[in-house]
Amino acid sequence: MTAPLSDDQPAVTDMPVVRLRPRANARAIRHGFPWVYANELVTDRRTKKLQPGVIARLEDDTRRPMGVVAVNPVSRIICRMLDRDPEAQINEAWFTSRFEKAQALRNRFSDAPFYRLIHAEADGLPGVIVDRFGDTCVLQPNAAWAEAALEPLVAALQAVTGCTTVIKNASGRTRSLEGLDDVSGVLAGAAPDVPVPVQMNGATYMADLTGGQKTGLFYDQRPNHAFAAGLASGARVLDVFSHVGGFSLAALAGGAQSALALDASAPALELAAQGAELMKAADRFSTRQGDAFDVLTALADEGAQFDLVVCDPPAFAPSKPALEAGLRAYERVARLAAPLVAENGFLGLCSCSHAADLGSFRTASARGIGRAGRHPRLIHTGFAGPDHPQLPQLAESGYLKSVFFAL
Repeated sequence: MTAPLSDDQPAVTDMPVVRLRPRANARAIRHGFPWVYANELVTDRRTKKLQPGVIARLEDDTRRPMGVVAVNPVSRIICRMLDRDPEAQINEAWFTSRFEKAQALRNRFSDAPFYRLIHAEADGLPGVIVDRFGDTCVLQPNAAWAEAALEPLVAALQAVTGCTTVIKNASGRTRSLEGLDDVSGVLAGAAPDVPVPVQMNGATYMADLTGGQKTGLFYDQRPNHAFAAGLASGARVLDVFSHVGGFSLAALAGGAQSALALDASAPALELAAQGAELMKAADRFSTRQGDAFDVLTALADEGAQFDLVVCDPPAFAPSKPALEAGLRAYERVARLAAPLVAENGFLGLCSCSHAADLGSFRTASARGIGRAGRHPRLIHTGFAGPDHPQLPQLAESGYLKSVFFAL
C-alpha cells in the first residue's frame, strides 16, 4: 500500500496505476466530476489486490494520466480524485495547502471560528468533513483513504487552524459503505467534558461534540435559521425535529412570543433548554419529546395553532433506492404540519436527502399541504450556507434544501 508521505520522504516512483475502461466517462472526470465508479475501472487481479485507501495514478483507456486518486476496491465509488496533477504527492504539505485554502474562504464571511471548515469534495478532500468549534475540530473521515492518512491530516489541520483538540467522529453512514468501523475517539488534545456554546443568528446553541448527532451541531442550516427568525417576531413557533433547538432558538432570538421544540431525543431537548436559559428566554421556551408524526397528530387533536411551523427531519431519502419512500415521508410531514399553521402563517419544510432533488422535494411538500386542505404560496427557497460550498459537478454536495410557504 502506498501510504501518505511525510515531507522529508522521497517522492513515490512506484505509485500503482489504475485505468479507466474504454466506455467510462473520461470527459466528465476531466471536467471536474470527482468519482470513478467500480464499473468504469479496469478491475484486474492487480487492482483487486489494492488495499482500501491506497493512493494511485489514474489513466484513461489510452494510458493518458488524469490525476492522483484514492482507491477502494470494496466501494461502489472505487476511485476518488485527490489531485489532477498526476505527479502530486499526498503528504502533510498537500493537506496543509488544502486546509489553508479552506480556511481562507471561511475567513471571508465568518467573524468567529465556528463553521464547517472542510466540506468533502467541494474543498478538495473527498469524503472528509471537518467542523470547527473554536479551538476544537470534529473530523469525520468518511473515506478509506482519509482513515489511512489520519496522521498527516491531523498534523496539517492543527498547524493551519491552531486547534488544540481534534475529535474523530465515526458515525457517518458512508463509513460502512467504505468498509470502515464506527469507533470514534480523540486524535489530539482532550475532548471537552461539557457542551460547547455556539453563537449563531443571535441564538446560543449547546453542541455536544462527543455524544451528539453528527459533529454536534448543524451549521448548514444557519441561513435558513436566519430566514425563519425574520418571520418570528411576535409569533408562536413550533420547531419539529428540533435537535438542539435549531429553528426554535433562532426564532426566540428573532422575537418570537413562544417556541415549542419537538424531538425524539431527550438529551437534545435538554441542550436546547440550556441554550434558551443562556439566552434568558427560558420563559418563552418549552419542549415536547416523542415521535414527530405522533406528536403532530396529537397537537392537531388538541387544536394547537402556531404562526410559524418548521420541520427539519433526518434524511428520509439517503439513497436513490429510498427515494420514493422518502418523498412519501416528506409529503406526510407536510400533511400533518399544515393544519397546525394559523391562517396567514408560515410553514418551513427542509430536506437533507441528496437523492431528493429540489423539484421532487418541493412537489412532495406542496402535495402534502394540499392534501391537508391548505393553499400554499412559496415565499422562499433556501440552501446550506457558504461554509458548505457545492461542487457544481457533484449534485450530492448540494444536499440541503428548504422551502417556506405562506398558508
